[in-house]
Amino acid sequence: MRNAIKGFSLVELMVSIALGLMLLAGLATIFSNTTRARGELQRSSQQVDNGRYAIEVLSEDVQLAGYYGELDVSGMMVPGALPDLCSVDPAIWNSAIPLHLQGIAPGGALPACIPGSIVAGSSVVGVRRAQTCIAGVGTCDALVATQPYVQIALCSTSPSAYALGIAADTPFALQMKDCATAAGVRRYVSRIYYISSNNGGGLNVPTLKRLELNGASFDDVPLVEGIERLHVEYGIDTDGDGDPDAYTPDPSSFNFAGCGACSEPQNWSNVVTAKIYVLSRALEPSPGYTNTKVYELGLDAAGAAVRAGPFNDAFRRQVFSTAVRVVNPSGRRETP
Repeated sequence: MRNAIKGFSLVELMVSIALGLMLLAGLATIFSNTTRARGELQRSSQQVDNGRYAIEVLSEDVQLAGYYGELDVSGMMVPGALPDLCSVDPAIWNSAIPLHLQGIAPGGALPACIPGSIVAGSSVVGVRRAQTCIAGVGTCDALVATQPYVQIALCSTSPSAYALGIAADTPFALQMKDCATAAGVRRYVSRIYYISSNNGGGLNVPTLKRLELNGASFDDVPLVEGIERLHVEYGIDTDGDGDPDAYTPDPSSFNFAGCGACSEPQNWSNVVTAKIYVLSRALEPSPGYTNTKVYELGLDAAGAAVRAGPFNDAFRRQVFSTAVRVVNPSGRRETP
């Protein structure tokens, strides 16, 4: 009876504890590796999503640049000098209508409204257009007295082709084809894209931001975190057929055969496409990883590759790029 109820010996107990600890250590290792892999996958997915979203936001706005409803801007006079991207003067907005895109190459002089947090080595892109919906119609926002709008005349006897200005200061009296019904009014859009070293919430995270004209000033709007570089090459139509004949990141300094001394405004008015590159960075570092890669983002004005890195930090990165056709300026140039 005494042998039948005997428990574990000390040796057996120690062996069982050792086996249990080994099993627990194995499970802990598996759990740790799984957690690390899951965290890495989450960081990578977020980085890819941010890069794709940044490209999507930029592409959609650039594609619509130069849209003014029924207004044909192809016959309008190009200003003699580049207008201020940050201007809140309606007279400047009117003169800038033929310049649907206007950017600043890396290292160029920045306008006053660009914050000091801008990341060096990145492009600045300005987009001018009208909103695609008519104010107060359907889901489109109602007209606000302090904001800028544009109205296009469709009446053949109208004294002017369009009206552009602050709603409270501009008599929008242009008419539809029947010369009796008031023409629709669209919000005037002027936006400036740039890369900031902070996310606008107090964190030093590189972020794609956009300055939006509100009538009296520009609102600084954070768009996508983790975007570290922005580079744009503009396709210039030199023969008027609507297709790009040359690409340059700086139309302000571009010349081509037969042009002589091409003016800055003239070159910008001839931009019909854009190649957009963004460098997306993970928001969190990857443990045990060192980024020694060099990333290429298109070409500079001299035709040399634009490179970023090596950063020698623990953040993973990826380049995203796309080519965008500026539909309205290019489409009006095509031969029927």
